[in-house]
Amino acid sequence: MVLISLSKAQKQLAQNTRAKRLQMDLTQAGLSKRSGVPLATLRNFEQKGSISLESFLKLQMVLGTLEDILQATQVKETAFSSIDDVLESDNILPRQRGKRE
Repeated sequence: MVLISLSKAQKQLAQNTRAKRLQMDLTQAGLSKRSGVPLATLRNFEQKGSISLESFLKLQMVLGTLEDILQATQVKETAFSSIDDVLESDNILPRQRGKRE
């Protein structure tokens, strides 16, 4: 498991977004216009990594990476460690609420 700080993760997402924008040969203004995200917001994101989730997702939709993000955050099925786990899994409903605050 790799541990990364939130600020580093934000900056990496901004760098990845900028790289994809440039790969698609889009200017900041062009991406801003296509996505509906204000140019100042996009510039701030690319420089500092700060952006709202809605604006981030709008950018990713235009860049064609929204599906990748959805797949990356999808809950993975757990592997069974015994036959008992397999048998019990048929009787378990998916969690609807967490236990911890």
